Amino acid sequence: MSIETNLHGRLRNTPLPQSHGLLPLYEAVVNSIHAIEEASLSPGTGKVSVQVIRDPQQILTFSDTPKSRGIADIVGFRVTDNGIGFNDVNMDSFRTLDSEYKAEKGGRGVGRLLWLKAFRRVNVASTFTGENGTLLSRAFEFNTTEGVANEKCGAAQNSGDASTTVHLEGFRNKYQKASAKSVSSIAHSLFEHCLWYLVREEGAPEIVIQDDDEILRLADLYDKYMLSSAFSETISIKGQSFHLTHVNLQETSTSAHSIALCAASRLVKEENLSGRIPGLYGKLQNGAGEFVYKCYVSSEFLDKAVRSERTDFDISENATELFGDSEISLNDIRDSVIARTTQRLLPYLEENKQRSKERVTHFVAHKGPRYRPILGRIPEDALSIDPSISDKDLDLALHKQLAIIEGDLLAEGHELMSPREGEEYEDYQERLQDYLQTAQDIKKSDLASYVFHRRVILDLLGAAIVKDADGKYAREDLIHNLIMPMGTDSSQVKPDDCNLWLIDERLAFHEYLASDKALTAMPITDSTSTKEPDICALNVFDNPMLVSEGDALPLASIVVVEIKRPMRNDAAEGEKKDPIEQALDYLDRIRNGRVLTALGRPIPASDRIPGFCYVICDLTPSIEKRCRIHDAIRTSDGLGYFFYHKEYGAYVEVLSFDRLVNSAKERNRAFFDQLGLPTT
Repeated sequence: MSIETNLHGRLRNTPLPQSHGLLPLYEAVVNSIHAIEEASLSPGTGKVSVQVIRDPQQILTFSDTPKSRGIADIVGFRVTDNGIGFNDVNMDSFRTLDSEYKAEKGGRGVGRLLWLKAFRRVNVASTFTGENGTLLSRAFEFNTTEGVANEKCGAAQNSGDASTTVHLEGFRNKYQKASAKSVSSIAHSLFEHCLWYLVREEGAPEIVIQDDDEILRLADLYDKYMLSSAFSETISIKGQSFHLTHVNLQETSTSAHSIALCAASRLVKEENLSGRIPGLYGKLQNGAGEFVYKCYVSSEFLDKAVRSERTDFDISENATELFGDSEISLNDIRDSVIARTTQRLLPYLEENKQRSKERVTHFVAHKGPRYRPILGRIPEDALSIDPSISDKDLDLALHKQLAIIEGDLLAEGHELMSPREGEEYEDYQERLQDYLQTAQDIKKSDLASYVFHRRVILDLLGAAIVKDADGKYAREDLIHNLIMPMGTDSSQVKPDDCNLWLIDERLAFHEYLASDKALTAMPITDSTSTKEPDICALNVFDNPMLVSEGDALPLASIVVVEIKRPMRNDAAEGEKKDPIEQALDYLDRIRNGRVLTALGRPIPASDRIPGFCYVICDLTPSIEKRCRIHDAIRTSDGLGYFFYHKEYGAYVEVLSFDRLVNSAKERNRAFFDQLGLPTT
C-alpha cells in the first residue's frame, strides 16, 4: 500500500530556528563533500565552491568600493562541486523524502527540506557519467509548489568532468536578517561547521567561498587557526563508544571553549564549557601561543538520536532512575567528555587556577572582607573563577556561596535537635561542634559586612568634603543624606539606613529620629513651628537594665545636629547666620513644645531635658569667630570646639569635617585592623 507525502505538511513540521538560517547552506556543502567522496576522486582533486549572491539592485545604488558593495543583502548562494553528480540513483533518492540511501553517512533524506525553509526555490544543474560512460546532464527546479519541477535530462552539450551546482535562491527575509552578512563571517561559520572534515584523517576537499572579488579558502583558515594537530581518542559510556577529537584553535569567530556534539559528520550542537572546568576561562596558552579549546564528539548513538532537522538530539537531559544503568543521557555524555577534557587540559589549567585564587583573595581583602570567615567552607571548584570577572559578578558569586552555606546550616540545625539513630555521643559532639563553628563563621561574616559598610561610608564622606574636578565642594544635602536620608523619620527608615555613628555611637540607640522635618510634623512635640532642624533625636532611657531601682520616671535627652556645606564662610550673628544659635534655637523650640515619646507618653519637666547640639562644618574664619564669641574651648587636635551653655542647659560641640572623619576612623580602627582594611 503506497502512502503519499504532502510536501507542504512536511515543511510545516520541519523546524528551522531563525538563528540557523545558514544551516541549509552548510547542508549543501556537506552534500558536496559526500558527492566527492562517492566519486572516489584522486586525493587533492576534490573541490567545492560557494558563491555569495547579493541583491544586484542594492549593489547598483552603492559606490564601487568593495566595502560598500559588501553591505548589500544576500539573496542566495551557489554551491558547486566536482562530485559524482545527480545520476539516476541519486535523483531517485532526492525525490524520496526520508530516503535511506545515505543512511550510512548519517543522511536522513530531509536536508533538502531545510533548503525550502530558508529559500523560496532551488535550481540544480548537474553533469554526471551515465551507465555507458557517456557524460549526461540533468537540471531541475525544487520548490514548495510542485516539489521537483521542469526536470530535463539528456546528453551533456559540452565534454568535461562531472559537476553539480545547487543554486539556493530567494533567501527568506527572517532568516536573511538573522544570518551573517560578510563573507568573512560566513567563512568562519562554515569553517566551524565543517571543521570535523578538516581534522579527520582522510581530510576534506578544497572548499572556497567567494563574494565578488573576495575569496577565502577553508584550508587557509585551518592553517591560521589550528595551533597544533588534533588528538583523537575513543571512550565508552554505558557500553556505547564515543569518538573524541580534541582541537586547539588559535582564533575563531567564537572565543568560547566548547564541546561540539556531532551526528552524521555534521556539527549539531555546541555547549559552552565556561564554569564547568575549574581553571578553564579566557584563552589558554602553550608554547605555540594562546588557543581556544574545542572537543568534537561523534558516535553511532548520536547519529541515531539526532533530530531530522539536525539542530538538536532526542536525548533526555537526565537518565530515569529505572533505566539509569543503561539509558544514556546528555548529562552522562557531558560528564564523561568533561572528565577527559579536564585530563587533556590539566597542564594548562594550573596557572589559571592560581590567578583565580589571587583574584578572589585580593577582592576579599580589599572589597569583600565579609566573605573571609567562610572562604574555607566554599568548595575549591566554586572559587575557581575567571580573573577578569567584574567586582559585581564576583561579589554575587561569593554571596551565592554564602547563601548555600547558610541554607545548609539551617537544614543541619533541624537535624541536630536529636542524635541520629545509632550515632555515638562522640560523633554527635563532633557534628555539633562543626555546626557551631560554621554558625560562628557566618556571624563573623555578618559583622565583617557591617564593618566594611562603615569603611565605605567613611570613604564617601572623605570624598564629599574635598573639591571636585570643577573646584567646587559638595552640597550640604549630599553629606546630610549620607548621615541620614533627608525628609524622613525613624518610622520611615531602618537603623541600617542611617549612619549616625559618624557623629556619636550613642545616637544609634534612639527612640525617635527626624531628619530635615518641620517641628510641627514631629510626633514627639506639640510645637507649631515650621523650622526644620537637620537632625533631631530623642533618647528615652527607660530600660530597667540601664537605670537604678529608685527611678520612677524615665530620663531623656535631645540631640540636635546642624550640618553646613564644606568650607562655607558666611557665619555671622543671629539665628539665621550662626549655626550654633540655630542648633540651640531648635532645642529650645522642641522643649517648649511639651516633648512626648514616640508612643505619646508625656515626659515630665520637658523644658529641662538634657540637650546635646552638634554643629558639623569646616572651621572657616567666620565659624572660628562665632566659637570664640560663644566662649568655646578648642579641642586638643585643633579640629573642633566644645562648651556647655548654662542658659540652654546644653552641651555644644562644633566638629570640623576632618575631625568627624578622623574620629570615626579612630573609633573603628580596631575593626578595620581585624579585617585588614586601611584606615587612611
